[in-house]
Amino acid sequence: RMRTDDMLPIAEKLDQVGYWAVEMWGGATFDSAMRFLDENPWDRIRRLKERMPNTPFLMLLRGQNIVGYHHYPDDVLERFIVHAHADGIDVFRIFDALNDVRNMRKAMEVVKREGAHVQASICYTIGPPYDVDYFVRTASQLADMGADSICIKDMAGLITPYIAYELVVRLKADVGLPVHLHSHSTSGMATAALLKAIEAGVDIVDTAISALSGMTSHPPTESIVAMLAGTERDTGLDLNLLAEIAAYFAEVRKKYARFESGMKAADVRVLQYQIPGGMLSNLVSQLRGQQAEDKYEEVLAEVPRVRAELGYPPLVTPSSQLVGTQATLNVVLGERYKIIPEEVRQYIRGYYGRPPAPIDPEVKRRAIGDEEPIDCRPADLIPPGMPKAWEEIGDLAQDEED
Repeated sequence: RMRTDDMLPIAEKLDQVGYWAVEMWGGATFDSAMRFLDENPWDRIRRLKERMPNTPFLMLLRGQNIVGYHHYPDDVLERFIVHAHADGIDVFRIFDALNDVRNMRKAMEVVKREGAHVQASICYTIGPPYDVDYFVRTASQLADMGADSICIKDMAGLITPYIAYELVVRLKADVGLPVHLHSHSTSGMATAALLKAIEAGVDIVDTAISALSGMTSHPPTESIVAMLAGTERDTGLDLNLLAEIAAYFAEVRKKYARFESGMKAADVRVLQYQIPGGMLSNLVSQLRGQQAEDKYEEVLAEVPRVRAELGYPPLVTPSSQLVGTQATLNVVLGERYKIIPEEVRQYIRGYYGRPPAPIDPEVKRRAIGDEEPIDCRPADLIPPGMPKAWEEIGDLAQDEED
C-alpha cells in the first residue's frame, strides 16, 4: 500500500547503499497501485529510476500469470516484459505457482532476448512431493532453459536453517549458477536460515530495512550486515547509511498503521498449515466478510487437507487463493466441496499447469466428472490477446502500457 511519493524522498540514499538489486515492482504491487493508490504502476519504475540510476531494479513476475491471477497469452506476456525492461527493470524473478517450468519458458526466453537478467525461481514448500532432490531437479531444468541465477523462493518462511544449508550446497554443486535465497520471518526461522545459507555459499539473500522487517517481511538488513562484518562474507555495506534509511521508513510506516496485519510475533502455525502470512490475512478477510470469524481455526485445519487433495500445490499466488477459498467454503457451508469455484475446476482441468502430485480422484470426479485434464502448456490454448485488448479499450489507451 505504500505510495511512490513516500519512496522518492529516500531513493537517493537507497541508491548509495550498494545493493545487488532492489525489488520494487511486480507481484501484488501492480494490482495495488491501481486498485488502492490510484497510481500508474509503470510510472513508479520511471520515477524511482531517475533517483536510483546506479541500483539494478528487480521485479517479481508470476510466469505466464504476469502480475495477475490467471494465464495470459504469449503476446501479452512478451509486450509486458519489453515495456518493463525499457522502463528500468533489470532483473526478472520468474516463478510458477506449481513449479511447472513449462509456464516459465516463454517469459525466460523474452527476458533473455531483451538482455535482462533471468532469475528463475523454485517455490519452496513442504509435503510428500518435495525434498532437496526435487528442488535440485527443478533448478537443473531451469538452468537448461537459460536461467542466469536461481532463486529459492520461500514465500511462507518454511525453510529450516539446515535444509537451507543442504539445498544451497547441492544447488551450487549440481546446477552451478548463482543462488539467491528469499525467505520470510513468519515462522521465526528466516534469519538463521539466511546465515546457514551464507555459510553454505549462497550468493545473494533477501532482506528488508529494519523498520519494515520481521514478521511476514524479511530479516533486517542491518542485522545481517552486522553478523557478517569482519568475516570473509563481509558485505561492506554502511550501517550508518542503513540506519538513516531505517529512521526514514520508521516514520513513513506510521502513516500506514491501519493496513498492518496485526501480527505481533512469529506465528508457528505456518509450520503446521504451510500458510504464508499474506494468505493468513486473506482468510481473516474472507471470514469477516461472511460473519464467520469464529470458524478461523477450523479453516486453518482445513487448508492442508484441501492442499493435499489438490495435489500439494505450493501456497503462492494464485494457488494459495484457490486452496484458501475452497477451504473456507468447505467449513462455512458445513459440507466439503458442496460448492467448487470455477477457478478450482479450471485448476483441476489443468489450466494452471501440472500439479506436483496427483489430485484426489473423488475431488476430481466431483469437480469435472469424467472430463480428462489437459496435458499441454495451458498458454498453448490461449489465442493472441493484444489485438482484442486494443479493440476493447479503444480511445481510453494513450499507449501500449495502458
